[in-house]
Parts: sequence; structure tokens; C-alpha cells
Amino acid sequence: MGGKLRKSQRIFEQEIAQAEAEAQAQKQRVLNTVRMLYYEALGAQHLVDLRRELAKIAREAVQITAELMNVGQADRPDHLEAEIEAQQVELELESAENARQEVWQLLAAVVGMPSMEPVRLAGNLEEELPALDQAALLATLLRDSPEIQSARAGVERAQAVLARARAERIPDLFLRGGIGYSTETLELRNGGPDNRVTGPEASVQVGLNLPIFNRNQGAIAAAQAELAIAERELQRLELALRSRLASAFRQYNTAWRTVQRYQQQVLPGARRAYELYLASFRQMAAAYPQVLISQRTMFQVQDDYVNALVELRQTAIQIQGFLLSGGLDAPRVRPFEIGGGEETTLVPLVPGVFHVKEPAGGREGRQP
Repeated sequence: MGGKLRKSQRIFEQEIAQAEAEAQAQKQRVLNTVRMLYYEALGAQHLVDLRRELAKIAREAVQITAELMNVGQADRPDHLEAEIEAQQVELELESAENARQEVWQLLAAVVGMPSMEPVRLAGNLEEELPALDQAALLATLLRDSPEIQSARAGVERAQAVLARARAERIPDLFLRGGIGYSTETLELRNGGPDNRVTGPEASVQVGLNLPIFNRNQGAIAAAQAELAIAERELQRLELALRSRLASAFRQYNTAWRTVQRYQQQVLPGARRAYELYLASFRQMAAAYPQVLISQRTMFQVQDDYVNALVELRQTAIQIQGFLLSGGLDAPRVRPFEIGGGEETTLVPLVPGVFHVKEPAGGREGRQP
């Protein structure tokens, strides 16, 4: 009576919805991580290319300054400076190659192929740069985020638990029946004995238990507290997502403006300065160290531009992917109920191995 079975089914339905939302969140974390590492690896690949080009130019600069020194157009310090610059560029090239190798190993681990060998990635960091609208994405985040969906399912589950606890006050109607065999002898109407036995007989009982003193107040109070916690958790999560989105959009806007400024002003200016110094040197109007400095500046600007592009791509992926990251982090472990409503929690001891933590008092003494 009271629809207890349907209310219990409602609880499990919300637990399923909550688990599905958490599974979707974990899937999105992995997807975001793979995409972010792809762009990081693509950026590292571009940085290696820039370092190799700069190293080649630096080696040529050493030869040029040596030739100029032989004809008296450069001094010994100029040649030493070119050699030092070449050594520094070689070290930076090694560092860039190590960084690319590290990112590739991270990417291979996330996609589940740790032995995958590095290959040259296809793609262009500058193609179709994402232009995002904060207000629209905030509405989408608060509506479709798997974290929000899980929290809402938690609220609905708590509401179902409360409804089930209140329904527990309504007594259950029970019907019992049985068939037996009696060996007692029958009596005649006048009270005299009869040698025949009673034989087969059937019985039916209908009744209910009246909860006079136990109105399930404790379970109802606990369910009300659980509902309040679930509702506050949903509110907290919405505020946390707003805060995280604001922080992510600050990074996105900074990266976007940096990319635009580099494309329109910084990169053209650095290239123009290098070209002017190089032309002046060829006309004997500038020293070669000035050419080296402008060349170094141009490549450093290109490095910063690539890093800004990578940050812009990664931030956009995180924003469009419901602010989820950590594809290899352990998923959230939820408690599940066994028997009379007590919780048994899976506690991770080491990755991939779980220990069943019993509630206080163990399994003994549970009420059926």
C-alpha cells in the first residue's frame, strides 16, 4: 500500500540516471584531454621546427662572421658572440625536442597506446580559431553539463527517498493462505463421536500491521536532511561552474587578444625589423650582431605566438567541453546500498583495486 514498490523503483531510476551522467562526464574528460594534448603536441612540433630553423641560421651566422673577420669587417668578439648564440640555440632545440617527446608520451597514454611511436601531426593551429560567447556558453553549461545532470539526478533521488520514507508509515496489507491436513476426528451434531478424521483443510488470513508508535520519523528526518544536502550541492555546483567559467574565459580572452595582436602587429613588426637590419648590413650600414639580435627577437616572437595559439585552443576546448579535464584521473566512486538501506562504499586502495568498506558494526546485526 502507498505505492512503495513504485517509489523504490523511482529511487533506482535516479541512481541509474546519476551513474549515466557521471559516465558521460568521464567520457568528456577523456575527450577533452585528448584534444588538448593534440594541440599541445602540435604546438610542440611547431616549436621544434622553429628551433631547427633558428639553429640552421645560427650555424650559418658563425660561418659568416668568421668570413667577415678574415676580411676585417668583423671583430673577434662578434665571432664569439655568434658561436655562443649557436650553442644556446642548439640547447633550446634539444629542450624543444624533449618537450615534444614528453607531450607525445602523455597523448599516447591517454589514448591507451603507450607504445605508439611519434609521428608528424597534421593540422594547423591558425585554422578556424574559435570565437566563443560567454553568455551562451554559460547557459549551455548550466543546462547540459554532466556534473549538473548528476547533481539534479541526486536531488530527484533524494526526493524519491523522502517519498519512500513517508510511504513507509502506511501499513502493508498482507494476505496469507495455506493448505494442511488434520488428523482430528469429527464430532456429530448431537455431540457424539465420529470415527472419521477432518482430513485436508485450507486457511486464509487478511490483515495489516498498525504502526501505532513507530511513524518512521527517523528515516523521514534523515531523508529530509539528504534532500537538503542534495539541493545545496546543486546550488554549490552551479556557483562553482560560474566561477570556473569566468576564470577560463579570462584565460581565453587573454589568449585571443594576444593572438590577434601578434597576427596584426607584433609578428609583422619583428619581421620588418629583421629585414631592415639585414638590408642595412648588406649595405655596410649596420653591424652583424644587430642582425643577430633582430633575428633572435623575430624567432622569440614566433615562439610566443605558437604558445598563445596552443593556450587559446586548449582553453576553448575546456570551455566547450563543460570545463572537464583529467582524462586519466580515477572516476568518482559512488556508494551503493546493500540490504536494509545501509551503505557499503568502494574505497580505492591502489589504482584498479578496490576494497569493500563495511559500515560501522559490519554485516552482523542488520535488520531484515
